[in-house]
Amino acid sequence: VQLVESGGGLVQTGDSLRLTCTAFGRHNNAYAWGWFRQAPGKEREFVAARWAIDGTGHYSDSVKGRFTISKEIDKDTVYLQMFSLKPEDSAVYYCALDIWYRADVPRQSYEYTYWGRGTQVTVSS
Repeated sequence: VQLVESGGGLVQTGDSLRLTCTAFGRHNNAYAWGWFRQAPGKEREFVAARWAIDGTGHYSDSVKGRFTISKEIDKDTVYLQMFSLKPEDSAVYYCALDIWYRADVPRQSYEYTYWGRGTQVTVSS
């Protein structure tokens, strides 16, 4: 399975951006689609996940209310709509897919099976 992200770029503070992730190849049940990000010198951090168990999005505190994760029905395409971007949102954003059932929303990178190569988002002040 190959995950491919797109939509990153250079924007200004307050702008919006939509990232897209598309999966190619066969896989088992997609229990969660996740977005993570990693800024230079920092660890990869959880941003958002769409959990198939409840069908809703789950977010980190730093992006809650500004970012929205969504998924195309019957397609392996997931979006991360980002509003009111801040310089601290600058990072490489990664899409990830978890194919295992879990009792809670997967928020740790090790819980995800497949990963994309990332797309750069830079927010200028």
